[in-house]
Amino acid sequence: MLVDFQKLPPRDSYPWLINAINPRPIAWVSTISADGRTNLAPFSFFQGICANPPTLMFTGANDRTGKKKDSVVNVEQVPEFVVNIVPYALRETMNLTSAPLPHGESEFEKFDIATAPSALVKPPRVAASPVSFECRLDRIVRIGEGPLAGNVVFGTVLCAHVSEAVITDGALDPRKLDTIGRMGGNYYTRSATDLFEIKRPT
Repeated sequence: MLVDFQKLPPRDSYPWLINAINPRPIAWVSTISADGRTNLAPFSFFQGICANPPTLMFTGANDRTGKKKDSVVNVEQVPEFVVNIVPYALRETMNLTSAPLPHGESEFEKFDIATAPSALVKPPRVAASPVSFECRLDRIVRIGEGPLAGNVVFGTVLCAHVSEAVITDGALDPRKLDTIGRMGGNYYTRSATDLFEIKRPT
């Protein structure tokens, strides 16, 4: 079967991409608007980019009307954000924040999600997240125009808040971190239960 993306409209291309490219880590991104209203939303187009400088990215795709996500609008106004890592224990809470709330309504307040102050940026972090990366905006790269076009947000990592509960011998323990990954449709996967090790060749 050959899927010709050159002949598919964006709405038909999208499910082929998200069903095949998985599992995708989830960036639970907290931002703040110029007038101080907080926002919290999950993004599964997310990845670390490099360590020099420490950089990560997430993509906020436009909605089906071509409108930018509130997270992207907020980062344009206040060029800082926090990426909170999502463990299995927070899966349901994370999912609630994907609801399309009216612009300006805070997911933190709507769903009673506890915040913790950040050290170097204005947006708060998710208090229960085991790892939170405070980031300063590096750049936003626009890919495409209109519905489902991408706004790729690159951030320089300034610091990370790491819970002692997910540390073993001074390092992050993937079993304790117990993250989830996005699959296609309504499916997710759990990292700790399917963990295996392959040693790299020397």
